[in-house]
Amino acid sequence: MAKPVVAIVGRPNVGKSTLFNKLAGKRISIVEDIPGVTRDRVYADCEWRGRSFLLVDTGGIEPRTDDMMLSKMRDQASLAINAAHVIIFMTDIRGGVTAGDHEIAAMLRKSGKPVVLCVNKADSLGADPPELYEFYNLGLGEPHAVSSVHGHGTGDLLDEVFRFMPDVGGDDAEDRIKVAVIGKPNVGKSSLINRISGEERSIVSDMAGTTRDAIDTDIDNAYGKYTFIDTAGIRRKSKVDDVLEKYSVLRAQMAIDRCNVCVIMIDAVTGFTEQDSKIAGEAVEKGKGCIIAVNKWDAVEKQTGTMESFRKKLQNDFSFMSYAPIVFISAKTGQRTDRLFELINYVNKQNCMRISTGKLNDVLAEAVARVQPPTDKGRRLKILYMTQASVCPPTFVVFCNKTDLFHYSYQRYLENRIREVFGLEGTPIRFILREREKE
Repeated sequence: MAKPVVAIVGRPNVGKSTLFNKLAGKRISIVEDIPGVTRDRVYADCEWRGRSFLLVDTGGIEPRTDDMMLSKMRDQASLAINAAHVIIFMTDIRGGVTAGDHEIAAMLRKSGKPVVLCVNKADSLGADPPELYEFYNLGLGEPHAVSSVHGHGTGDLLDEVFRFMPDVGGDDAEDRIKVAVIGKPNVGKSSLINRISGEERSIVSDMAGTTRDAIDTDIDNAYGKYTFIDTAGIRRKSKVDDVLEKYSVLRAQMAIDRCNVCVIMIDAVTGFTEQDSKIAGEAVEKGKGCIIAVNKWDAVEKQTGTMESFRKKLQNDFSFMSYAPIVFISAKTGQRTDRLFELINYVNKQNCMRISTGKLNDVLAEAVARVQPPTDKGRRLKILYMTQASVCPPTFVVFCNKTDLFHYSYQRYLENRIREVFGLEGTPIRFILREREKE
């Protein structure tokens, strides 16, 4: 990665996510007073003393556990430790030094990475509480007392982290295409990102709702540079009663806001559901480039024409976004994941397309000559001209004599003509109507 990586590790519920949000300057990781809320690695861009770095929040490490989810969280933390340049080891002054802290400290010493010892929850214990000295027993140098809730001591902590930061070159974040992978729970979003990144980037389980945070993964390959955002599965609002899931769904919606392209994942085995339509609708509403990825295609029994009939049904189900390309993939086997990258590049380019006013008005004149604008009570719609106002999505301002005569059906006709000539596959189109009397 282009920036130094700083990972926050420690036992469950010592305040890692609270510190992560405090240093990042915004609520990124979900924080609840329940152990094990954070499961995967969560990333944020931070800056200290003019130096940018990537901060990583991790799930709590339980060194000895038979629980499947806790052991996967431990594996995620181990991956973060391996990728980090500096490690913040977080402990809890109220709980004191535990056997778990000693085991994690031993694991960190073996890593050979620089470790900054952070003692959290020193909220009202003074500048140099006596309880702090117990933490020298961990053998990781000077402990730094902080309050992640109030931010006390975080400046000194970052000064110590800054001391160990290596110079790893410039930042390439602007060149990356941000791709949000969205869909219902358990359609294979995390499996897809693990497959294309080549590592266990997100925890994968048959249990729906495994992913909670929106998790960023940078992937560089022959097709380009990407940041994939794995999101929590979005269920119907009536079924979301758990407070953690409400936060998770909110994170998924925020991921749609900040991405360039949305990959809407459908389960090939269960097929299209009404919820898939609502999830896709959120991406369309926010003007994002969209690709429909039908996952688990390897698990479908096929005959001649199975894919084509499935495609036709999906085009009917997603009639409100008939422009979105459909790709049939398998996150398990890696089938057609190369095609997915090609489509991401293509759809992103279409979403950012700018068309000259001259070319637009040539198409407009031809469209109006072919199909006359609508009339109402003797009044006829006159379209004066059209120009493109913005991109992402392509937005066109249409100047006409009376906006109330500009029926939706005629807007749809013009949209189809523009798509026929310029493509604009995979992206919604916006029209802004402006009234202006013809001189």
